[in-house]
Amino acid sequence: MGIFRQGAAQKIVSSGDQNKDGSLDLNEFSKYMKEHEKKLLLTFKSLDRNNDGRIDASEIQQSLAELGMDISKENALKILQSMDNDGTMTVDWNEWREHFLLCPAYNLEEIIRHWKHSSVLDIGDSLAIPDEFTEEEKNSGCWWKHLAAGAVAGAVSRTGTAPLDRMKVFMQVHSSKTNPISLGGGFKQMIIEGGLTSLWRGNGINVLKIAPETAIKFMAYEQFKKLLSSEGKTIETHKRFMAGSLAGATAQTAIYPMEVLKTRLTLRKTGQYSGMFDCAKKILRKEGLRAFYKGYIPNLVGIIPYAGIDLAVYETLKNTWLSYHPDSPNPGVLVLVACGTMSSTCGQLASYPLALVRTRMQAQASLDASDQSSMTSLMKKIVAKDGFFGLYRGILPNFMKVIPAVSISYVVYEYMKTGLGISK
Repeated sequence: MGIFRQGAAQKIVSSGDQNKDGSLDLNEFSKYMKEHEKKLLLTFKSLDRNNDGRIDASEIQQSLAELGMDISKENALKILQSMDNDGTMTVDWNEWREHFLLCPAYNLEEIIRHWKHSSVLDIGDSLAIPDEFTEEEKNSGCWWKHLAAGAVAGAVSRTGTAPLDRMKVFMQVHSSKTNPISLGGGFKQMIIEGGLTSLWRGNGINVLKIAPETAIKFMAYEQFKKLLSSEGKTIETHKRFMAGSLAGATAQTAIYPMEVLKTRLTLRKTGQYSGMFDCAKKILRKEGLRAFYKGYIPNLVGIIPYAGIDLAVYETLKNTWLSYHPDSPNPGVLVLVACGTMSSTCGQLASYPLALVRTRMQAQASLDASDQSSMTSLMKKIVAKDGFFGLYRGILPNFMKVIPAVSISYVVYEYMKTGLGISK
């Protein structure tokens, strides 16, 4: 029937299976169908604004806009055409029922959830807008399993790409026109200085900060969404973006000292620090508390272009895909991963100079206040010394790690979901 959504058949069986024998007998199947039909009828009636027994394109457009998804009239017509059997350019109850009867999605949010911007794609920079969870997921406690699966996927993916991440930080801080560092030369230098394991310096704290950051971001996001949306109304896209950016800023503020420690531990020489706590103690003693918030401003400013461009590019790619494939509301894994990868890459391109300045400021270990540069003066210095592209030092290893990071985190996320007993 053209329904390829992962978990659709299992959802139908588990929803109707009353005696828990893993299959449906005729009674269970007919009961499920009657229940499902009732739910579909409610959704149909909520879409049919003028109660004429038919849904037209403007009604679809209006309902999706209320759910925070603005689509063009053209796309609304394409969605309509996929259900319209008699060519009237409207959908009556029989066409609606026939289209969704063997599809476990019974409300609009379920259908739109295919297009949720999936934040399981961990490319190492936690600036993305948090994932959306349905009320059903929140009430069943399923959300924490999704977060846990995402955190483990992020940890494995960051560990897998740590050498490239260390190389990026190394190039951001030490590479210049007078001291160019190539990819091969940089790795060779690191291995000579500290052996093969030195390529993973700073990875421990990078993995450690995933859990608090994810939890704070998720909780802050929920609170900001409540503040920004009216009671009972679905939040619009621009407000969701605002809530996501504010949640990102809250999480970053809370865990920022860990970011500074990560940079210092990544750049450390052999024997400089015995571990994370030793590093924190030495920074505190030598540079004081303020050192833990070095580079905080460019980091905060970087959240807006990253999250904004990430979301905008994702929405554009997604709508383009929809316009070419109007019959299928489910884009499939590959399309989602490709959209997520491309949008994150564009977001990184825009905010990369700020990330470079942040890393440089975090790495400044001198006590002398006159040597410390502000964000703008450091940018001017870099451009004067190395030209505009000096702001993009280290972008090669950064882009090299995107595809392996996304692939690893996606595969681990899928295994984790199976292990924790959740499937979307």
